[in-house]
Amino acid sequence: MKVLLSIKPQFVKEIFNGNKKFEYRKAIFKNTDIKTIVIYATMPVGKIVGEFEIDQILTAHPSKIWEKTKNFSGITQDYYDEYFEGRNKAYAIQIKSINEYEYPICPYANNNNFTAPQSFKYLLD
Repeated sequence: MKVLLSIKPQFVKEIFNGNKKFEYRKAIFKNTDIKTIVIYATMPVGKIVGEFEIDQILTAHPSKIWEKTKNFSGITQDYYDEYFEGRNKAYAIQIKSINEYEYPICPYANNNNFTAPQSFKYLLD
């Protein structure tokens, strides 16, 4: 099974260029069978641009996650701290096997009911 994640375009770029090897989340999917993340680049891109396999998902206090992942975060510590402010738990999805689509998919073209997920959306294979 796959999950569709909304990711800001600047972070998508960092994933594709190899600087960002962890995708951070405040909440994570409950289904443990998820092996692949499909990337929806948020506006102004507004397209499904690629996917990656999950290596592992780290869970701990935000300060511990940052210490383990900061060298491959693709973001600043200030941005990270602001994102997890007031949280006791952080999730870091470790990225492996990135596949950037040659032709990004516009989900709005064939589906007028498409809405980008706030956090994530399960996809059928």
